[in-house]
Amino acid sequence: MLTDYHNHLETGTLTLDYLKKFTDRAASSGIDHFGISEHAYHFNETADILQNDWVNPRRYYKMDDYVQLFHQAWSSSIDVKMSIEMDYTPGKHEEMKRFIQAYDFDYIIGSIHWIGNFGIDLKEYMHEWDKRDVNIIYKAYFDQVVTLAESNLFDIIGHIDLVKIFNYVPSDEEFLLEQYDRATEALKNSKTCVEISTAGLRKPVGKLYPDERLLEMCFRKGIPIVFSSDAHFPEHVGADFDQAEKLAAAAGYTSLMTFSKGERKSVPMGKGK
Repeated sequence: MLTDYHNHLETGTLTLDYLKKFTDRAASSGIDHFGISEHAYHFNETADILQNDWVNPRRYYKMDDYVQLFHQAWSSSIDVKMSIEMDYTPGKHEEMKRFIQAYDFDYIIGSIHWIGNFGIDLKEYMHEWDKRDVNIIYKAYFDQVVTLAESNLFDIIGHIDLVKIFNYVPSDEEFLLEQYDRATEALKNSKTCVEISTAGLRKPVGKLYPDERLLEMCFRKGIPIVFSSDAHFPEHVGADFDQAEKLAAAAGYTSLMTFSKGERKSVPMGKGK
């Protein structure tokens, strides 16, 4: 079976017609388990979790409308999981926990996009990379991966090595592998799965998330995986999953994790299985 758990409606509308464009694409692409995971920062109810000059103008949804959309879908026999992608925010564990527990999500994705007020994956902040020490940024980023895992608030960590998005990568391989090792040590002791995300193929880095060495560590430490496309447009649902399957198989994986209302189940990996 195949999963695609990381997808966004933000470039369209929170309507059943737009949602169906995604679910129809998932069905035609052989995706057995499909979910929408809108960015939590878009919702008024997360104002106490993340605040900055980039996020604040983009907080324009209400959770009641989001939840209602899924109920409309389920009433129409559309098989879609309800999720959220939350920016993991250090120091806001209680606020994140309250938000997560307030809704009947099928699963929760935790992702790291910010190091302080530095949006590491945003084009608007790209010039900042040349002003900063890459090693310091990587250390700070993977510090957050560790504490995200230790929080045990999340079912999936999104694009675990997103920090490489603009091709800024430490030249010291030993240092880089140390970051991978401590991240996977924390993840193996948590409930958090790792996604293989094909979104990186559509970004400047031109590579899947995660790095193959990082994924091999995940496999050796028994960390489950899911597949995700991080689609922001319907045509990207399930994109390049042949490459995700190839990477997963090379690392040793034969199964994916699935979610439903917080329950998880391992299924065989692959289309038509």
